[in-house]
Amino acid sequence: MKTTSLMRTFGRLSCFSVELSVGICIGIIFGASPSNARAQCSADINADHAVTALDLAQLLAAWGPTSAPLPADLNQDQSVDAQDLTILLAGWGPCPAPTWATVLEWNPDSAVVTDAAFRTRMLATGLPWRVTDNATGIEMLLVPPGVFMMGVTSGDSESSSWEGPAHQVTLTHAFYLGRSEVTQATWIAEMGTNPSAFQSSTNNPVEQISWSLIQTFCTQNNARLPTEAEWEYACRGGNLAPRYGVIGDIAWWGCSSSGGNSGCTTHQFANRLPNSLGFYDMLGNVWDWVSDWYGNYSAASVTDPTGPATGTTHVLRGGSWNSSAATCRASSRNYSTNGNSASGFRMAKNP
Repeated sequence: MKTTSLMRTFGRLSCFSVELSVGICIGIIFGASPSNARAQCSADINADHAVTALDLAQLLAAWGPTSAPLPADLNQDQSVDAQDLTILLAGWGPCPAPTWATVLEWNPDSAVVTDAAFRTRMLATGLPWRVTDNATGIEMLLVPPGVFMMGVTSGDSESSSWEGPAHQVTLTHAFYLGRSEVTQATWIAEMGTNPSAFQSSTNNPVEQISWSLIQTFCTQNNARLPTEAEWEYACRGGNLAPRYGVIGDIAWWGCSSSGGNSGCTTHQFANRLPNSLGFYDMLGNVWDWVSDWYGNYSAASVTDPTGPATGTTHVLRGGSWNSSAATCRASSRNYSTNGNSASGFRMAKNP
């Protein structure tokens, strides 16, 4: 019955059938091939990184109205129908990986990406979760689109006035972000010098770099800094608390008699626990420069914000080795014109 219905809808497809050879037939009629695979791959119903006859079979099996969300309902209109079939055919072929990267893992590891909602959104992009940037060798993780509350967490007694008001942010595009801050080794390889104050290991984050100098690094590697909103979204990873864990477990912080574990120096990457998306040192070690000019927040909801159009200082986020515990929080903000031994960065890229 489903085949008959489809034949009425696509009567011109005289070779249409639900045999295993259907993929060849569809490829001939629609001109679908690996070369015109879409930039994203939401039609990959069975999540095997290709849109094939297997996905078509699942779509046909679910044909008709549905009261519950189904992977085969590609346009999420509560009906698996000709519109979903059109979407599937348009994406026929292998799911494309970013041309600038080598894929390490396609699907998010549930032991690392502990937030189920984020895993679902990652899979929906059709993009690989964990990659290595071919230009720099930096390991990068996928951050999917989403909506979150940016700014001071309700009831956070450690917050400052410039962290508010809290406001809803919608990010409509997936992006990749460095799993760790850029190291001295990577900076030396790309820029030829090491400006860092702490050089006990080239696996320590590079520091004493200005926002302007980072632009040179990013330009020659087709990269960018994350926006302030992207940074906080990735730092929180779905967590509503001011921190994503116990500060001593997740961050190198503090260089005073009032507490801390940094020993007044930076440390090699990935020696503290990651957040719920797998990112290391989002809090502590060194501040992360972001792309935005510094400015006050508005309470209004915003979509893909990039900060003020102009300014005199740029924003840093996350705290550092010499920050207090109160500073090492997801909503904490800082700003500067020049780098120092407590400021570094992590690289972002578009898919």
